[in-house]
Amino acid sequence: MITVQVSDNESIDKALKRFKKKLEKSGVLKEYRNRRFFTKKSIERRNEIGRAAFRQRLASMENK
Repeated sequence: MITVQVSDNESIDKALKRFKKKLEKSGVLKEYRNRRFFTKKSIERRNEIGRAAFRQRLASMENK
C-alpha cells in the first residue's frame, strides 16, 4: 500500500502530486490496466515481439 505523510503546512495539491508520482513509480496502475482484461499468452508474446521490433527500429534509426 502506498502512503504519503502530509505535514501540517503542506498543501493537498502537493501531497496529491507526490502520491501520484509514487503510484506511477510503483507500477500499480500499469499492472491494473494489464490485468483488467484477460489476454492469452500467445497474444502477450505477439505484443512483446512487436514491441521489441519497434525498439530495434528506433535504435537503428538513432545509429544512422
